[in-house]
Amino acid sequence: MANNSDSKKSVIVGLFTLLGIIFFVTAIFVLGGNQKRFTKTIGLRTILTNAGGLKAGNNVYFSGVKIGTIKNIKLIENSHVEIDFNIEQKSQDYIRKDAEVRVSSEGFIGNKIIVIQGGSPNVAVVEEGDLLQSVKSIDTEEMMATLQVNNQNLVAITSDVKKLSEKIANGEGTIGAILTDSTMALQVRAIMASLTQTAANTAKVSSALNAFTTKLNTEGSLANEILTDTSVYQSLRSSAAQLQGVTQSAAALTANLTKASEKMNSKDNTLGALLNDQEMAVTMKQTMCNLEESTDKLNQNMEALQHNFLFRGFFKKQAKEREKEAKAALEKTN
Repeated sequence: MANNSDSKKSVIVGLFTLLGIIFFVTAIFVLGGNQKRFTKTIGLRTILTNAGGLKAGNNVYFSGVKIGTIKNIKLIENSHVEIDFNIEQKSQDYIRKDAEVRVSSEGFIGNKIIVIQGGSPNVAVVEEGDLLQSVKSIDTEEMMATLQVNNQNLVAITSDVKKLSEKIANGEGTIGAILTDSTMALQVRAIMASLTQTAANTAKVSSALNAFTTKLNTEGSLANEILTDTSVYQSLRSSAAQLQGVTQSAAALTANLTKASEKMNSKDNTLGALLNDQEMAVTMKQTMCNLEESTDKLNQNMEALQHNFLFRGFFKKQAKEREKEAKAALEKTN
């Protein structure tokens, strides 16, 4: 019985030992695979002003793909840090000598990593021991400081918005008056109605102008002939010149009439004196009366001479000559 029990214990111990060996070997392969221990690699270098929390064993990425791990970190002169890292040999063909290296992180607060970026296609690929240029990356602390400043600004903006909304609610300012004052609201409504009417009138005017331009472009219409026919244009130009001449003549006539009316209103000439001087008018009236009396007396004297025997023959002779002339004129008419 003792021998059977010892045999079972030996078998169990052997099984656990075998499982432990298998687990250990598997762990070695897994860790070695993660650390790229069993793949062909080449060594590269870069120099940073701040390692930013990097440590040996952190990963190296290129275009979002893990291609290597950090081998060694050491301080050099001028407070710089030299980073030695390995990359897979199969990824060598995609990385150029002018590629740049920056420090990043896996996620927002994950482990620090190295990211290789850039590179020109016409530049040779990297080789063992090449030194790649580094670029400054945004540190998490700097990001947090920036976020803190942004948070402070956001708080200030929120406070200002709160104060503004309180003023609007209390009816302060133009917007507050519009939102709380019913009279202001009616005025704004009236303004909007006026603007609507103005827009409608503008649309009507635009429609009328459109119709007018359509008529202008209609062939055969007077407006189209005026705009397109050069002969009509020349005729209109000639008519305009004639109208201008008539206008100038009318202006000259008007000026002459103005001068004549000025002279007629003046007393320094005969017609003006006749029209404006009352004494002259009275004198002329008296003179006309005298002439009329003289004419009557002259007619009486002539009548008397006709009956006088000394002049009777003369007047009869003149009467006969007038009768002959009248008969001759009558015969010519017939």
